[in-house]
Amino acid sequence: MDETKKVKKPRGVARLIPGKCIACGARCQSDCPEDAIEINDKGEPVINIEKCIGCRRCLKVCPAEALEIHFTPEEQKILDKIAAQEKGKAPVEAVAGEAPARIKEYRGVWVFVEHTEGRPAVVSWELLGAGAKLAKSLNVDLCTVVIGDKVENLCQESFAYGASRAYLVDAPVFHHYRTETYYKAICYLVEKYKPEILLMGATGLGRDLAGAVATKLNTGLTADCTGLDIDDKGFLLQTRPAFGGNIMATIFTERTRPQMATVRPHVMAMPARDNSRKGEIVRESFDIKEEDVAVKVLEVIEDRGADCIDIAAADVIVSGGRGMRASENFALLQQLADELNGVIGCSRAAVEAGWMPAERQVGQTGKTVRPKIYIACGISGAIQHLVGMQSSDVIIAINQDKQAPIFEVATYGIVGDVFQVVPALINQIRELRAKKSCDMQEDKSGRK
Repeated sequence: MDETKKVKKPRGVARLIPGKCIACGARCQSDCPEDAIEINDKGEPVINIEKCIGCRRCLKVCPAEALEIHFTPEEQKILDKIAAQEKGKAPVEAVAGEAPARIKEYRGVWVFVEHTEGRPAVVSWELLGAGAKLAKSLNVDLCTVVIGDKVENLCQESFAYGASRAYLVDAPVFHHYRTETYYKAICYLVEKYKPEILLMGATGLGRDLAGAVATKLNTGLTADCTGLDIDDKGFLLQTRPAFGGNIMATIFTERTRPQMATVRPHVMAMPARDNSRKGEIVRESFDIKEEDVAVKVLEVIEDRGADCIDIAAADVIVSGGRGMRASENFALLQQLADELNGVIGCSRAAVEAGWMPAERQVGQTGKTVRPKIYIACGISGAIQHLVGMQSSDVIIAINQDKQAPIFEVATYGIVGDVFQVVPALINQIRELRAKKSCDMQEDKSGRK
């Protein structure tokens, strides 16, 4: 008889690791099924060991890994005895080594080239810049995946941005994006060529496609990454905001391939274009018939409404937050934006108040932007907003609160009333423009 069945395996109780709790908001308390956790004045969990059943739910939700399972000396002896009895069971060790052996077959960094009827998405080229660094660290090739109808030119364009090889699937059935056709084609390529990393843009199309591909391949996917790197073991380190943006989490996929990540537009720097670069095009044929596809595209209608401005593509953005107080006050920011040939953006607070449409929101739940000039007016600077604009070339912050977090990332900070500062900026810009115009006229008169 197996003696391990006679002894109940101890589960232990949860215990706080001193100095590690970040008082994140008591997720551990709300997730505890036995109400065994109370929160003290410091925001730290206090565990009632009489109620704790060692279910480990609090450990799983803790972003700082500030909790651990503790065993009494007697319980530890039981665990040691069970471990000694189970030691040497070959099947367990074989399974543990199986995945690492398989993942060694995967090599190369791939970037999916997103496009709309042949018009490439800028995020694809930005990902080639990030992918080049990853490929260099791993000493592997940087490749692109191009799927569409008559889109071979995108392969050549991807070479100009750093790719050395492009896998092309070109057929009329891929003219319009549909999840079924695209994800099946990508899965076919991945299973045949086995890349270790696959990157896509965190756009509406990219999010839809990446999720379908990762599900079919049974691999990990990290969405909306703000940083990508390679560790000393060759894993892809995928950094993204977590827990409402309160922390930055770094995630890696240990036992499956490819390692998949999506990145928002304008998060990564655009690489330099060199049209002299050449590469290899690998043409693949994936057999899928139009009549076998459930979704049909009847018509494509482009929305050209007044609010359909792509703020992510703007060089100058003037954003307003809660400090603007009312929707009509955004007309003041529009004047400043007009003077600078820019567009209006906003924080989440302005959208939730109904002052601005969601299409104008900058931040974690809005758009990520990287303009030459970003002017934040009446925006305090919550982390959710900062992750969407902190890569701007120049950040100008205007806020009455000199302790506002926005000043920590600002290039220039103005402590003052936005309703006084913005009109003064508008007047100053107009005066400078008028002076420049006069100087040019005088210069022309002098030449005559």
